[in-house]
Amino acid sequence: MKKISNPDLLRLLVIIIVLVGVVGSLALMFQAGHNQRSLFLIVAFTAWVISPFIALVVASVKSKHWLLADRITFYFILLLVIAGSLISYSGAFDIHGTKTAFKFLIVPLISWFVIGIVILVVGWRAKRISRKSS
Repeated sequence: MKKISNPDLLRLLVIIIVLVGVVGSLALMFQAGHNQRSLFLIVAFTAWVISPFIALVVASVKSKHWLLADRITFYFILLLVIAGSLISYSGAFDIHGTKTAFKFLIVPLISWFVIGIVILVVGWRAKRISRKSS
């Protein structure tokens, strides 16, 4: 029997957490849009809502080459994005007078922005470290 290492276990845990985030987000989205009859809008919103989660999985796979501090930061951001998405989609931060669809448009946009900043910082740090070691 092959022993599961800590990094492998952590990556598996990350995938499980991301899946919980995807399922929860989609369930809340479908609940909010239960009257929507446009197949195009349903598909477009589904793709948009799950897109940050796909980015998190891809970044998690790439993170095995990152410094430990960068991976820890990324995992913290991952948890923050997932928790923030689920809390936002649940209606906890609803702004009076906005359409229900607003949160399903803005939360993925904010998530992409946060994920992008983390990836840019990690890339910048990796270049800086490689220059110092050369």
